[in-house]
Amino acid sequence: MNSLNELITKAQDQPTKTLAVAAPQDKEVLQAVVEAANMGIVRPILIGDIEETKRIANELNINIDDYETVQTKDLKESAEVAVKYVSSNKADFVMKGLIDTSILLKEVLNKEYGLRTDSLLSHVMVYEVPNYHKLLFLTDGGMNISPNEEQKIKIIKNAVKASRILEKDEIKVAILAAKEKVNEKMQATVDAGNIKQKYLEGYFEKGVIVEGPMALDLAISKDAAKIKNYKSPVAGDADILVVPNIEMGNGIGKTLTYFAGSLSAGIIMGAKAPVVLVSRADSHQAKLNSIALGSLISAV
Repeated sequence: MNSLNELITKAQDQPTKTLAVAAPQDKEVLQAVVEAANMGIVRPILIGDIEETKRIANELNINIDDYETVQTKDLKESAEVAVKYVSSNKADFVMKGLIDTSILLKEVLNKEYGLRTDSLLSHVMVYEVPNYHKLLFLTDGGMNISPNEEQKIKIIKNAVKASRILEKDEIKVAILAAKEKVNEKMQATVDAGNIKQKYLEGYFEKGVIVEGPMALDLAISKDAAKIKNYKSPVAGDADILVVPNIEMGNGIGKTLTYFAGSLSAGIIMGAKAPVVLVSRADSHQAKLNSIALGSLISAV
């Protein structure tokens, strides 16, 4: 797949997945969910303020009468019920609606009924960049503020799992930093060098190629790599960009969206099932893309 339209088509071709939506009383979220349902991607379960959700549906002139609904008393209960639907296998994955991220993730991490694993929750974005030759994964610009080396390894593993939807024999991972050489004064380069060494020792699964430290231009531009005489199978052909901190990830992501006009999809990885966690500022299309992404990952 080289485009998000192909991602949506692939999601349509697989068996329909059940999506638990926590607090669906939001116009953009409800529109995206209904569109995904009409496309056969998901079977929604709407959990929250159902009266308000129906009012919004009427305003948008969309029909939700055939969907399963669960009335809840507040946002916490909406998140709790949505997570329990997934943990009890009544739903395949969960989506954030009109609810604070912290409320939903607290339920995802609940020790009794949540979706906790021994992994780390991390945010993975997928971008269709106009001047890049394939879909590009970016992690983690949304959750982990300044991950250490061990956490970065878990972030990479989460992103690799998400990228498996591409069904590629090789996944090329670029660990980003400000320069290509390890410098003890720059922790990002030290971590990247150590993680690359682990890769060389066979730490990562077959088909995963890890390179770092790498400056961004080397990861995405063969011309830049050629000029700088930087040789690596990842150079100019990265599938996954791993950032050293949330500021870099947030900056790259928003630059791709607002300056480059990239289309996107986003997901939280590291739980027993994917969590579709979208920003209020995300477009309707980005929300639909994210639902399709979550449905594909839930089948991996």
